[in-house]
Amino acid sequence: MDLNSASTVVLQVLTQATSQDTAVLKPAEEQLKQWETQPGFYSVLLNIFTNHTLDINVRWLAVLYFKNGIDRYWRRVAPHALSEEEKSTLRAGLITNFNEPVNQIATQIAVLIAKVARLDCPRQWPELIPTLIESVKVQDDLRQHRALLTFYHVTKTLASKRLAADRKLFYDLASGIYNFACSLWNHHTDTFLQHVSSGGEAAVLSSLERTLLSLKVLRKLTVNGFVEPHKNMEVMGFLHGIFDRLKQFLECSRNIGTDNVCRDRLEKTIILFTKVLLDFLDQHPFSFTPLIQRSLEFSVSYVFTEVGEGVTFERFIVQCMNLIKMIVKNYAYKPSKNFEDSSPETLEAHKIKMAFFTYPTLTEICRRLVSHYFLLTEEELTMWEEDPEGFTVEETGGDSWKYSLRPCTEVLFIDIFHEYNQTLTPVLLEMMQTLQGPTNVEDMNALLIKDAVYNAVGLAAYELFDSVDFDQWFKNQLLPELQVIHNRYKPLRRRVIWLIGQWISVKFKSDLRPMLYEAICNLLQDQDLVVRIETATTLKLTVDDFEFRTDQFLPYLETMFTLLFQLLQQVTECDTKMHVLHVLSCVIERVNIQGLGADSKNLYPFLLPVIQLSTDVSQPPHVYLLEDGLELWLVTLENSPCVTPELLRIFQNMSPLLELSSENLRTCFKIINGYIFLSSTEFLQTYAVGLCQSFCELLKEITTEGQVQVLKVVENALKVNPVLGPQMFQPILPCVFRGIIEGERYPVVMSTYLGVMGRVLLQNTSFFSSLLNEMAHKFNQEMDQLLGNMIEMWVDRMDNITQPERRKLSALALLSLLPSDNSVIQDKFCGIINISVEGLHDVMTEDPETGTYKDCMLMSHLEEPKVTEDEEPPTEQDKRKKMLALKDPVHTVSLQQFIYEKLKAQQELLGEQGFQSLMETVDTEIVTQLQEFLQGF
Repeated sequence: MDLNSASTVVLQVLTQATSQDTAVLKPAEEQLKQWETQPGFYSVLLNIFTNHTLDINVRWLAVLYFKNGIDRYWRRVAPHALSEEEKSTLRAGLITNFNEPVNQIATQIAVLIAKVARLDCPRQWPELIPTLIESVKVQDDLRQHRALLTFYHVTKTLASKRLAADRKLFYDLASGIYNFACSLWNHHTDTFLQHVSSGGEAAVLSSLERTLLSLKVLRKLTVNGFVEPHKNMEVMGFLHGIFDRLKQFLECSRNIGTDNVCRDRLEKTIILFTKVLLDFLDQHPFSFTPLIQRSLEFSVSYVFTEVGEGVTFERFIVQCMNLIKMIVKNYAYKPSKNFEDSSPETLEAHKIKMAFFTYPTLTEICRRLVSHYFLLTEEELTMWEEDPEGFTVEETGGDSWKYSLRPCTEVLFIDIFHEYNQTLTPVLLEMMQTLQGPTNVEDMNALLIKDAVYNAVGLAAYELFDSVDFDQWFKNQLLPELQVIHNRYKPLRRRVIWLIGQWISVKFKSDLRPMLYEAICNLLQDQDLVVRIETATTLKLTVDDFEFRTDQFLPYLETMFTLLFQLLQQVTECDTKMHVLHVLSCVIERVNIQGLGADSKNLYPFLLPVIQLSTDVSQPPHVYLLEDGLELWLVTLENSPCVTPELLRIFQNMSPLLELSSENLRTCFKIINGYIFLSSTEFLQTYAVGLCQSFCELLKEITTEGQVQVLKVVENALKVNPVLGPQMFQPILPCVFRGIIEGERYPVVMSTYLGVMGRVLLQNTSFFSSLLNEMAHKFNQEMDQLLGNMIEMWVDRMDNITQPERRKLSALALLSLLPSDNSVIQDKFCGIINISVEGLHDVMTEDPETGTYKDCMLMSHLEEPKVTEDEEPPTEQDKRKKMLALKDPVHTVSLQQFIYEKLKAQQELLGEQGFQSLMETVDTEIVTQLQEFLQGF
């Protein structure tokens, strides 16, 4: 691609590619895609995005195409790789001028230079780092900033490489430039501090931006650039200097407004200091040992004393707490039980920790955490009032402890209390003692203090096991507090029920549970939504506990379920709805509908509305309730003793669910099967027409596995109801017949086709005849000819069938065509006998006492399966399947007997000579095996 002639054309197409008109945009994108592999294309892009007179959107797009091209075509082994000559030209062009005026484009250019550096630096691009170092020294503000921005992205990218050779290169790079990086950072830091006291906002922001970028470079070099960083004086000097720099920057916050860009950048820089310490501690715990004392002194003074007042902010406090937490929990600093087995480095770190965490220090940390950081804030109380669901979600966030103040303080409390529980248990018990009895509802501060202490007692439940008589405390203190209904007491009602949930699996006498269930029923009717949501959570913890007893819970089940369903309908947030439905599911699972058996229908008044709501696609909640709702529906069906009008009615939700074709289809098919086993006649008469239409649509677009699931439903319907089943699913059966005749190529699908057709042929002969007649018209063939083709394909594909039940079914089905004087059937007699003998091999077992064979698939009413203690008792559906099996020819008809009777009837029809002629078409070995199986008949 000639640069001079191509630039105009490429520029024009890039301009078209920024259009909002798809008629213009699409052809331009196609053209650019074709040019991606053209030599010279990326040189043209470089010329375009470095031309500051062109439109910003066009330049932005040129940068993006260049950046994407690096990923696809820069490596030497890539298809359509760029030539080494062009890459050399591009590398030189990328670092000629660091003068991009647009921030967003400058960042993209820095990123793409870093991408090239990842592949080429330092071997193919040795001049990159020296050029960057020289460029960050220039006096021009723009050039200096852009070079520093690029320096950071290159360092970040090279630091992320993990191969040993790459690590060695980065170590060499870090050693070579660390002194310069420190000097650069100190220079920009000092400049910033000078500007804060004397300069204007623009100068402060400019110098602060450079301080931040140079610190980002140092972070990568410090954390990733040295194998044993504690042996490098410059590295340790920088790290020790962080604490003084942090104090300077925190003091600067007094002179910078609370709501401007400078403040935002300042806080980001302060947080970056703490990230350097946290990353270094994580990657080099033993190298961090000389910093333990200073880190703890600094963090504790700013977070737990008056030193931090007026200068700290939430994210900084969180980072300091994370630093304390990481030092307290670090396994590298924990000696073995036998001190002599511990390394000197571990013992040194442990000694420093023990010297710092004295009784006064630990006591002050514990008291400040509880009495200051655990207190609900004005903002939280306002959120509680204005957005109760948002408050609840905020309180229970997943990894929020790393970033949010409240979860972070709680995690720090748990870790410190666990590590120093002997020291801190008396402190917390003393705080508990001062809060005995009710609290004045007019004293909001006292209520919040009690809430905070109860929070601590809940978090430390496992540590306080031997120190708190929780059963007495529950009866004498907590239960009465739950009964205080004043509006100002709601934080305590919510906290107490949460606290009980924390202790339920630690120490809670089983006899007290009915009292708790009574309290839960009352709280689920509380006027406050947050209290009700918290109560639902405690209910889940209660029923999940291993000491849960169904008999204690059943008297409260209906009330709780009704109240939970009301809560489910009231809440609006996705997370809250899912949480409440999960509680409902846990309750149902633990109450064990299976155990209730026939009594489970008593739960329908409050069970079915939940299923109805959560599986109705016209209702918005279905989006996040569907999976749990379907599972609930399925377990309800499986354990239902009989169908009810209400249970039948909710199947109206199924057709739209099938249209979704989602990952829940498998459960949907199980539910459909559940209805077929439960009440086939009523169900099929009501829903089979619509269901058949849905199945016909599904079969057009569904996967092979999905086709099998649909056909299994049809097969079950034919098995359960041989008369009504074929009529109701008649529109699907021609497709099955055609699949057999044409030799369906997927074995699992063919096996299911044969299972469906075997049921029709064996159990509804008249329907099979009408189907055969219909298919003969469609194929424009004689019925006998079509039947012969079907039998031939059946025999040929018998190996596709792996389930013994289906193999026996095939044998019974084909044998049911006998006796016959039809020449086509007689022509296929050999194949029918072959399948029959195969079936005998599958099902016949020898009785060692009598030496005779018997059909192992035969079942009788006398056989009751034994259930071990480890097994779940059979569901109602299990019982229905057992009763169905007792009527199924596969389990009631002896294949051995059936073959004998059919052959005898065929012999009587044809006479001895005719029958012998027919038997001579069968392989002699097969005949011998048949005779062995039929001995005694």
